[in-house]
Amino acid sequence: MKINDTGRVGAINNYQRQYEAGRKGLDHKSRRKDELSISTAGMELLKAQESAQSPERMKRIEELKEQVSTGTYHVDAGKLAEKLLPYFKSYTEN
Repeated sequence: MKINDTGRVGAINNYQRQYEAGRKGLDHKSRRKDELSISTAGMELLKAQESAQSPERMKRIEELKEQVSTGTYHVDAGKLAEKLLPYFKSYTEN
């Protein structure tokens, strides 16, 4: 009965040599500088976020929160129907 199989140690060393050879190859290649580019969608999101934090908008949001909490906020049913109408029209056509 064999307790230690010496062939297995050699197999591990082969993997280690292959890994080290790959790392040496990376060191010799020319290194690229880091770059950062923001997509147009990202720029639009950034602009939307900035406009969402404008003082006028924050004031309007606070006013609406106060109206909702005191129970004085009322939804204009006509405006709501105008906004929902295109959705329901497209839903029934499909």
